[in-house]
Amino acid sequence: CVCVWGGCGEGIPVLLFAMGTRHGVAEACHYLGKRKSTSMACLLLLLDCLFTSAIVARVPYTKIDWDAYMSQVTGFLGGERNYANLRGDTGPLVYPAGFLYIYTAIAYVTGGDVFAGQVFFVLLYILNLGIVLLIYTRIDVVPWWALCLLCLSKRVHSIFVLRLFNDCIAMLLVHVALAFFQNNKWNVGMIFFSFAVSVKMNILLYAPALLLLMLKGMTFKGVAMALSTAALVQILLGLPFLMSYPVEYITRAFNLGRVFIHFWSVNFKFVPGEVFVSKEFAMILLVMHLSLLLIFAQYKWCRHEGGILSALGLHALPNGDKTSHTQDIIPSTESLRSCHSRLRTLTAEHVTSLLFTGNFIGILCARSLHYQFYCWYFYSLPFLLWKTSFPVPIRAKARN
Repeated sequence: CVCVWGGCGEGIPVLLFAMGTRHGVAEACHYLGKRKSTSMACLLLLLDCLFTSAIVARVPYTKIDWDAYMSQVTGFLGGERNYANLRGDTGPLVYPAGFLYIYTAIAYVTGGDVFAGQVFFVLLYILNLGIVLLIYTRIDVVPWWALCLLCLSKRVHSIFVLRLFNDCIAMLLVHVALAFFQNNKWNVGMIFFSFAVSVKMNILLYAPALLLLMLKGMTFKGVAMALSTAALVQILLGLPFLMSYPVEYITRAFNLGRVFIHFWSVNFKFVPGEVFVSKEFAMILLVMHLSLLLIFAQYKWCRHEGGILSALGLHALPNGDKTSHTQDIIPSTESLRSCHSRLRTLTAEHVTSLLFTGNFIGILCARSLHYQFYCWYFYSLPFLLWKTSFPVPIRAKARN
C-alpha cells in the first residue's frame, strides 16, 4: 500500500492508505486538497474582514443610491402602497417588495445613518464571501491557492461597503440558494431564490439553467411544486401592494422591458444611442441569449445524456444503462426501482457549472451593464476560468 502524508490546517498529520492504485493516490490528494481549501477559506475570511473594515475606516463613502433607498422606505413606512408614488432622488422605485422590506429593516437597525449602514454591509460582505467560499470548497475545480482571487476585487469591495447597493443583498440570497441547490435541496433553495428575485430581478438570469437542473433532478410534479413555492413567496411579499394597487406594482416592480439610459451603460458604450434604445437591438440580444442557452443545453450541459431531450426523458426509460456514462448524475435508489421515477442526485460541480454559466450568458447578452452589476458575475469568474484549458497565468490575469 501507499502511505500519503499531508498536513491539515491545524498542523495535524493525516495518514491515508491507498491500496496500491492510482485511484487511491488521487483520492488521497483530493482529500488533502480539500483540507487546504478549507484552511485557506478561513484565513481569507479573517484577512478580508480586517481589510474591509479598514476600507470603511479610511475611504470616503460614495453617495449614489442610499438616500434614494431611504426615501422610498420613508414613503412605505408613511403608508404609501402605490408604487407609482414611491420615489427617491434617483427616480421611481423599480424593485419588488422584498427590497422594501429588507431596506426597511436596515433603516430600523441603522437609523438611516450611512456609517452604520456601512458596518452592516461589511457583515453582509463577509457573510456572502463565506457562502461563496463554501460553494467553492465543495467542488474540486479551483485550487486552494486560487481562492484568494475571490477577495482581490477593489470594485466589489466598493460596491458592498462604499455604495451599499441592493445588488449585494440579491447576490447574497442567490448564493445561499446555490448552496442549497448543490445539495439538491431544490424547494428550500427556491425559497431563497425567490427572495433574491424580490430584491432585484437580475437574479432571473439564473432561471433557464435552474429550470433545466430541476427538470433533470426532479419529477415534473416536484418541479411544479418548487415553482409554485417560488410564486407563493412573491405573492406573499407583494400582497400589501397587490391588494391596493396591483397594476402599478406589477408593471413597475416587474418591468422586463425597462430601457436603461445609454450614458450609464458600460458594455455597449460603443453602440450609438439611437440603436441602443431600439427594439430591434433588444430583439437581437434576446435571440442571441436564447440561442446560446440552447446551444449550451444541447452540447454542453446535457452532452453526457445525449442532448437536452434525452436528458429530460432519461428516467422515463426502463433501461438504466444511460446513467452509466453520465458523469454529472448519481442515480438514486428510487430511480433504479421504478422506470417512472425522475429523481436523480446531481453533483455539486454540475449544478454550479450550469448556474454560473447560465448567468454569465445572460450577462453577455444584457443590453446595459452598470458598474455595480460587476458583482452579478464576479464570484463565478474563478470557477469559469478554471473550467477552461487556459494556462494558469492567463486564468489569473483574465480574472483581473
